[in-house]
Formats: sequence, structure tokens, C-alpha cells
Amino acid sequence: MKVTKKAALACSAIALAFAGGIAGSRGPAGVVANADGTDWGSYGRTSDEDHYSPLTQVNAGNINRLGLAWSMDLDTYDSFTAPLEVGGVLYFGVGSSVVSAVDAVTGKQLWQFDPEVSKVVGHKMRAGWGTRGIAYSQGRVFTATRDGRMIAIDAKTGKQLWSAMTLDPKDDAYISGPPWVAGDKVIIGFGGGDYGPVRGYVTAYDVATGKKAWRFYTVPGNPANGPDGEASDGVMDMAAKTWTGEWWKVGGGGNVWHAMAYDKKYDRVYLGTGNGFPWNQKLRSPAGGDNLFLASIVAVDRKTGKYLWHYQVNPGNTWDYNDAMDIQMATLTIEGKPRDVILHAPKNGFFYVIDRTTGKPISAGQFAPANWASHIDLKTGRPVENPKARYPDGEPFIMWPSPTGAHAVQTMSFNPKTGLVYIPQIEQQRVVVDPPKLAEWKYKEGMFVNTGLGAVPAGMKTAPASSNLVAYDPVAAKIRWKIPQNGILNGGTITTGGNLIFQGLNTGKFTALAADSGKTLWEFDAQNGILGNAITYSVKGTQYVTVITGFRSSFANTPNWDYREQKRRVLTFALDAKAKLPPVEPMDQPIQDDPAFVVDAAKAKIGGGVFNSSCIICHGAGMIAGGAAPDLRKSAIPLDADAFKQVVHDGALMDRGMGKFDNLSDAELEGLRHYIRQRARETAQPVAPNPAAK
Repeated sequence: MKVTKKAALACSAIALAFAGGIAGSRGPAGVVANADGTDWGSYGRTSDEDHYSPLTQVNAGNINRLGLAWSMDLDTYDSFTAPLEVGGVLYFGVGSSVVSAVDAVTGKQLWQFDPEVSKVVGHKMRAGWGTRGIAYSQGRVFTATRDGRMIAIDAKTGKQLWSAMTLDPKDDAYISGPPWVAGDKVIIGFGGGDYGPVRGYVTAYDVATGKKAWRFYTVPGNPANGPDGEASDGVMDMAAKTWTGEWWKVGGGGNVWHAMAYDKKYDRVYLGTGNGFPWNQKLRSPAGGDNLFLASIVAVDRKTGKYLWHYQVNPGNTWDYNDAMDIQMATLTIEGKPRDVILHAPKNGFFYVIDRTTGKPISAGQFAPANWASHIDLKTGRPVENPKARYPDGEPFIMWPSPTGAHAVQTMSFNPKTGLVYIPQIEQQRVVVDPPKLAEWKYKEGMFVNTGLGAVPAGMKTAPASSNLVAYDPVAAKIRWKIPQNGILNGGTITTGGNLIFQGLNTGKFTALAADSGKTLWEFDAQNGILGNAITYSVKGTQYVTVITGFRSSFANTPNWDYREQKRRVLTFALDAKAKLPPVEPMDQPIQDDPAFVVDAAKAKIGGGVFNSSCIICHGAGMIAGGAAPDLRKSAIPLDADAFKQVVHDGALMDRGMGKFDNLSDAELEGLRHYIRQRARETAQPVAPNPAAK
């Protein structure tokens, strides 16, 4: 591990900040309490995870005075993340879990910690994601790495305090989500349920020592192996009764790859579980069944990890719907009585208000178009499904929402003053159908995307996709207002006591809207699309707002934020600040070609299969990149067979997030080169330009 220090003075400065800035704001377990909004010390600011700040210095009446205080350029391949702030210091992780500490007032870097993931990650880098967040508690910053390490860093010095390996280095599991702090424990899950036969679980570690406290499996394993010797043993037999066939051979899935929450009042942890592996239930559980605990919120005891209750949003999930989205807590007055509830808007298009004491749904209204079910039966808690949604007898189904979800991992926020939840919503269809020879389907090894679904039938079209900012009333269980937005993906939201919503957009604008009406009040040209949410905090009486720019998608956007052109930055704002961003220098990146390269259609067909199962998530559908990775049509590397093999097969760019695909044969590599040339020539018209590059 490598720690970089700007100067000894910087460490002294941060030590002083800790000595004087946060002593009065600690909770009993050492977690920053944040009651007054001074700090933003956890993912959702407080353990309620509502992404709400009570600060009012910046408000709807003076937002026009908000200006840039400072900016910091980031040398990274991925910045889909949000920072934390404690005691006047910003902490953030980008790329391969590289963590920085920065003076929140000046932007001066204090230290940087690099876990050197590329040296040890191996095949797990093929998933292509950077980190989505970090955690803080008791003077420690926690980050988790793609290869599976949970690491505690001294918040004053940037030095590693402990490291625990939580994954099997040989399997297809990896970590990109943030850790969650729950009292004296820090908890981590992992992803991989789209790529290989992994069995989901979460692990809790002691904050101070890194000693494993407990582990909870989210799906049952092979019954022949007996109990796991873990906290989940008491319910695995119950869960196994809801599966059929030999599901353990494909792992099951159920990964807790993003959202969790710690309920201080009831001293429990809520786990948001993922899809099954493969997506298609007919392959992993052929006789059906609910497949517990896929697509569920599972409540476990914080101290022991023992099961308390669960609520399954999508029994027998077969669409990649999952519950990895925000799990937020609130106390709402419903039918004249205060109720402790969970607010939850998962992929499937329904907004759930769930009783925290029992796990029973109170309401479930639609916040986006959804045709896979007509409604949620609140007596049983189960969806009333459209039978066609399970694509029976090989009949394709045009489904709302798509597997991207009506709400992805971009944060929603709840404002207790307005009573509204602000959701970055997506309206997108997807055709779902079995593969042509379902009985012959086999898992493809090597961290290829394995959905178990068939290709879209020829001539079948879906409606154009769109997006909105939706204000949802969880008491009335209905949408109060919605605002159309550009493209499909936009940034997460936060909301404040100053009647504000802050949100970054894929247009390159960072915006502030009125929380009561949704009216746009202020915008700033950030020169880059934004997916991560902002935070707001106060240092020495001044309120600041910070956001990190960066955009990535598996689909082209308008404007299209080219990977190499992106201005990944930390931007910090305050009232009456006057800093400016440098002008954008346009880059000329034409589609590359070599007239002497003759495309072999048979080889290109091989390459197309590889691309669509292994490269598409980062390099874009149709090979038109959406910012997650370079546009291969514009790269000269595929024109040189040796250079291409060094990058793709040998891992020459692992430190920039490009996986090492040494599982590909020479024929597959050559097929990729031919497919890239084929697509480059088929799409040789200009892509919509980035407006900031004029």
C-alpha cells in the first residue's frame, strides 16, 4: 500500500482539525452524530440515510449567490462517488478505491492512500467498475477494494490500520459498493451476481481491530454440505425450501452489492439483496419458488447478525430487479399515528413504505411505469404479477421497467419539511425472452455477463427511454410532481432545510431546485456529466456544497461524455465565492481506421459475441461508449494486434481499470479486432459533440 503526503504541515493541519472540529459532534459509538448538519460523515449523512441536511445558510432565497469556492482535478478512470466530510476535512474514494483527504475550505490535499488494487485483483478487474463510496467512524476511514479487502485507514495520517480479506480470490465476486458502519461494526457485501456462480453474503468486522464479528448468507448453499457455521444458519433451511433444482451449482446470487442501513433505534441492520444468478429463474430454480432472500430487505441483529425479518419485493425474481437501492428511515404520521418506516424505491417501479418493526408493507404506489405487475397486495405483501412478464412458452415480453431499473443506485433523498422523496427516475423498456435452446444453456466462465435471457427478436421495438426527477409523497403514496430530464441517467439527489434539492445532470450542469415545487433556481456549468450525489456541511460558520463530477453509462448519451475528454473534478461551492473553472480545450478524436485492414465477417461474428458478453458494459452498447471506458472505434490500439493483446490479454492498463482478459483465445482476440473495425466503419458518422468542448 502506498501513502502520499503533500507535506508534514498538512498532517499537522488535519490533526488540528480533528482536535478542534469534531470533539463535540461524536455519538456514543464514535460515529459523527451530525444532528446540526455540521458534518456529512456517512453515506446518507446520518444513519437514517435520507440524504437530508438541516442547514439553511444556503437557501432558496439566496441560492443565486452560490459560487465556486475551489476545484480539484482528479487523475482517475472513474468518479461515480460522493465524498464525506468530518471536522473540516473531505474524504473521498475514486477509481480503484484510491482514498484522498482534502482540506474542505481550501481544497489542499492532505494525504492519499492507494491500496494498489491492480497488483492483486487479477480477473476480478473485468467487472469494470470503480468504487462507489467510503465510510467513516472513530477516526477511521473505511474503503473496500475490487479484490475483496476491507481496509481501515487512519483519518489523520492516511496510514493503513488493518485489512481483512472478505472474498475468495478465485471466484467471480468483487466489491464496488461502500461499507456501512453500524455502531462498533463495519459491514460489507459484494457484487458479481451477473458474472458468475457466487453466493451472496455480508460480513461484519470490528471497527477498531478488523476482527470478523459475523457473516450472514443471503441465499442457501448446497444442502448436502450442512450448516455454514454462520449467523444465517437458523434460516437457511427455511430459505432452501423456496428453491428448486440444484441452484447451488450456479451460486444463487442475492449479492448485497450496494445499499444497507443501520437502524439505531432498533439496533439492527437492513440488507438490500440483489438478483439471482443467472437472471432467468427457469435456469437456476426450474420449478419456480420464491428464492429467498433474493430481491429483499433482510433485517438482522447488529450485534450477532441473526435474522429478524425479511420483506421480499420480487418473489422468484427473473428480471434483474433487485433491492440494492437506498434504504432510508423516517417516522411518518400515517392514519393519525406515528410509524417508524423504511422508504424504498427499488428497480421495479413501486415505492415501498415498510414498517421497521415488522417488515410489513404499509403502501406501495408506482413511481414509474411498471407492467410486470398491476399492484402490490398489501395483505400478502406480494405483487400481483402479469403472467406474460415471465415470458412463458418462449413468448417475448416488452417489460417496464428494464433491468436498468426505474431507480438505479443514484441516491434519492427525503425532506422532512416537505414530506417528499426526490427520486432520479428512469423510464425504459426491455424485451425479455428465453434463449432459443433453454435446456442447453450453460454458464460461460471468465466473468462474462450471464443473464440466461435470449436476444431481442428481429423487428421487435421498444419505446424511447427517458428520465424524470420525481417528487413522491410516501404518506399519500403518490407522485406530487415530476420534471422531465435529459437522457436516461442523471445524478443522485440531496435535499436541505433551505428548501433545496441539489442534483448533477448528464447535461454537465450542477443544479439547485426548490424542494417544494421542483422549480430550477440555480445551475452551474460543471463541464462534465455527474452521477454521484453532492454533500453539504459547515466549517467555521460557512456552509459549503461539494460534488464530484464524472459520468459513465453502458449507453451513448446526448451529450456524450467521452472517456478521455471528461473533466473529473471535486467542485466546492459557497455563498459569494468567485472561483472559475479553466476553459475546456476541445479534443479532436476521429474514428480510427486503416484501409488495408480487411474485415473478415466470420471473425467479426466471433468478436461480436465476445464484445456483447464481456465488453459492452464499459465500452457501450453497439460499441458507442457512454463514458465508462474509451470509445474503441476511436482507439488506434485495435489496429495493432500486438498492442491489442498487451492491453486486453496481458493487462497492460490494469491500473486504469481495464481488466486482464487472459481467458480469451487468440481467435477471440482477433475476432474482437475485426468486430471493432466492422463497427467503426458502420458508425463512421460524428457522435453528438460535448457542448463544453466548443
